[in-house]
Amino acid sequence: MGTAELTILMPCLNEAKTLPACIGQAFAFFARTGVSGEVLVSDNGSTDGSQRVAQSLGARVIDAPQPGYGAALIAGIAHARGKYIIMGDSDGSYDFSALDAYLAELRGGGELVMGNRFRGGIASGAMPPLHRYLGNPVLSFIGRLFFRTRIGDFHCGLRGFSREAILKLNLVSSGMEFASEMVAKAALAGLRLAEVPTTLRPDGRDRPPHLRTWRDGWRHLLFMLLFCPRWLFLFPGITLLLSGVIGFALLANGTLLFGNIGLDIHSLLYMAGAVMLGTQFIQLALLTKGVGVLSGIVPKPRWFAFAEKYLRIEAGLLIGFCLVAAGLAWSAKLVVDWGQTGYGALSPGQFMRSAIPALTLMVIGLQAAAGALFAGALLLCWNSAPRPVPQ
Repeated sequence: MGTAELTILMPCLNEAKTLPACIGQAFAFFARTGVSGEVLVSDNGSTDGSQRVAQSLGARVIDAPQPGYGAALIAGIAHARGKYIIMGDSDGSYDFSALDAYLAELRGGGELVMGNRFRGGIASGAMPPLHRYLGNPVLSFIGRLFFRTRIGDFHCGLRGFSREAILKLNLVSSGMEFASEMVAKAALAGLRLAEVPTTLRPDGRDRPPHLRTWRDGWRHLLFMLLFCPRWLFLFPGITLLLSGVIGFALLANGTLLFGNIGLDIHSLLYMAGAVMLGTQFIQLALLTKGVGVLSGIVPKPRWFAFAEKYLRIEAGLLIGFCLVAAGLAWSAKLVVDWGQTGYGALSPGQFMRSAIPALTLMVIGLQAAAGALFAGALLLCWNSAPRPVPQ
């Protein structure tokens, strides 16, 4: 589809005041560098005449009917004619005449080139203090931790990329969390990422910003948590499971004393809860990752091939059956032991020390079996869903 080297893509929603300067800067960049390119405005339902303004200045305008920042960019990427795309907000906060570093990185093989406003400079009044000192640094740190990338500014609105590489990521977020999705998927897919210093200026709008601090910040965080279930489910689940198992082992033979504090069967109940919750969290991590891989939202990790080969539905059912059987056998032994005493009064301290782990085995066994059946239902639905026929 590409007929130019570079598309400068601007999402737009009522930006008639600032579009002339942005479009003028973009064409000035083309004129100065001799780059073959186009300015593409992806309009998201403007009512202030932004479309006419953009067309009158020589930009190509497309309509992005689905509302949302991400939806406008997804539509723009689909319609872009350039081999490379540099996207940026059309509110005057970025200088489109100074894109040399971006294009140089793209020509050098970079598949996603991020701007870093903290390295390039943030002019006075360009970013609210809450975003500058808390929101962006915290979310960017979480992004680096979750997705093992060195990108320092996950949410910079000025970024360049290879159109072909980004289309393969199957980006789907329609809102502001699109910014996080692009970096996260690029990192997971192993794309070549680069970063260049970028200056952020106060925007020129005379209306409230589209960004909503707490709502959009939460969406970014939620997206990263769901997109990386090892931090949301797996690591907490492993921690809970290990804590519970260690607690069971320490309390198996009697009261555990820490100075004047003694832990006994009451603590054993909490250990059982930790084991059950931990098992459930680990199962949710596997199911979440599986759904993401099946739907194409996340790339298939290396361990997934092993899981497909060995961790089948039947294996989950077998594991669940064995755990339930072990718990039932343990419980049956407790009943036999009780019968040998004439079914009289039981000592809670002795009886519950075995009854609690026996019940725990049965519960996590049923969890494993139910999770395997649920995974089977998901797989059946996915394989039965109609697929578009290639033209």
